[in-house]
Amino acid sequence: MNIDFELYRIFNQVANAQNITLAANELHISQPAVSKAIKTLEDQLGGKLFVRTKKGVIKTPEGEELHKYIKSGIDFIRNGENQFTNMVNLEYGVIKIGISRTLVENYLLPHLKKFHEEHPNIKIEINTSVSSQAIIKLRDGLLDFIVTNLPITSHSDIESINLLSIQDVFVASPSLDVPDCIKLSDLNKYPLILQPKGNTTRDYLDSVLAQYNIFVEPEMTLASYGLVNSLTKVGYGIGYQVASFIEDDIKENKLKIIKTDPEIPKRHIGLLIKKNTEPSFAAREFIKYLKAEN
Repeated sequence: MNIDFELYRIFNQVANAQNITLAANELHISQPAVSKAIKTLEDQLGGKLFVRTKKGVIKTPEGEELHKYIKSGIDFIRNGENQFTNMVNLEYGVIKIGISRTLVENYLLPHLKKFHEEHPNIKIEINTSVSSQAIIKLRDGLLDFIVTNLPITSHSDIESINLLSIQDVFVASPSLDVPDCIKLSDLNKYPLILQPKGNTTRDYLDSVLAQYNIFVEPEMTLASYGLVNSLTKVGYGIGYQVASFIEDDIKENKLKIIKTDPEIPKRHIGLLIKKNTEPSFAAREFIKYLKAEN
């Protein structure tokens, strides 16, 4: 049965008002138009919905039963419309972000704090899956976007957007006996502490070194960026870090930057979003905010 929703809306108004004239005034249409709509609905359903009285109308038993469902349906739709409006106005919403723990701590936290202050009712869910798993979740619609180190392996269905330029550097404890500048070709002469292959930062370093036919053999590989930093500071070897993430350690003389010849080119922190999709209003606002902040 394919019945025009407008007929149900008029029926609901008449059932609530128990008066056709009053319902017509509330709907801002004529009384004959309301009566015609009720008659059309009755014909299509095959039964009477109201009994007319001197004071108005009374629902038939069938009309009473139908009204329970129609009222619930209209209330449900109205609630959906209100919720949609709240999301458009950023009074409600959920943002699902894929990001590494390192970038949460060293990049995203201040942005999250300010965004939350401006939009306190927007819920933000952080997913710290590795990049390969996060991309699968992005494709499946389980994430709105990913914040990650760029570049990454090209994906035809994923768009990348640069947010912030970053500089990778080699660092060591001031107590470690290493020169202030070393040739990239001499890296294997020193104890290197790197993240494992498959990590975006490590893969970028390997891609740069490969241009010079250099392939490093680190003394230690650690999945945690924080552990690389900690062991570098106590003198276990030369670590590979993002310069802006270790500014305090440099100022406090816990680490020193080891220059390289040639220098490591800059790269970016950026967003990954799925092509041909429309993020939620809240996600779009957060993306605009990140772009503006950087």
